[in-house]
Amino acid sequence: MKKDFFNYCNAISNEIEAEALDKLFNCFHRRSLMKDDYFSKKGEYAQKVGFLLNGVIRAFYLNEQGKEYNKQFFVGPSLIGAYTSLLTKTPNLIPQQALTDCEILEADYQQIEKLYSQHHSLERLGRKISEHYFLEKEKKELEMGLLEGEERYTIFQKDFPNLEQQIPQFHIASYLGISATQLSRIRKGILKSGVD
Repeated sequence: MKKDFFNYCNAISNEIEAEALDKLFNCFHRRSLMKDDYFSKKGEYAQKVGFLLNGVIRAFYLNEQGKEYNKQFFVGPSLIGAYTSLLTKTPNLIPQQALTDCEILEADYQQIEKLYSQHHSLERLGRKISEHYFLEKEKKELEMGLLEGEERYTIFQKDFPNLEQQIPQFHIASYLGISATQLSRIRKGILKSGVD
C-alpha cells in the first residue's frame, strides 16, 4: 500500500524528499468502498481526496432529465476527488461512484494544502498531477469531438485494457458517448473483422 503510493508519486515527480513523501502518506487513512458507494456525491462540498489502490470508480454527471453520462473511469493506482469542488469551495457537480468494491486511501485536502506550504516538492507534485489531469481531459474532449465511435472504443481498450471484463457495457457506452446498441455493433464488427 505505502509502496504503491510512493511509486505513483515518484513516477509523477522524482524530486520529492523522502521526509515530505512520508508526511504526505501519513495524511491518508485506509477506507473500503463497496460497489455502488460514493466517494463524492453531487451537491456536497468536497473536503477529501483519495488514492485508489484497487477497484474501479466512475466520475459522471446527470442532465436535467436525470440521464447519467460517464465522464471518466479511475482504475487503481489513481488519484480521485472532486477537484473543482475542492478548489472553488462550491457544491460538487460530478459524483464519483464505485463500480466495483474498492480499497482507497483518503485524506483531508486541507492537510495536504498545509504540506504544500512546508514542502515545495509536494507543491510541485500537486502541479504536475493537475497538469496530467488537464492533458487527459483535453485528450478526451478531442477524441469525443473528432473521432468516430469505433476509434474511441479502440482507444478505450488501450487506455483501460481489462475494464470491459469488470463493468457493465452500458457504462462503457456512456463513456464513449454512444448507445449500448452502437457499442454492441462496434464490438461485433471488430470481432468479425478479426475472424476474416
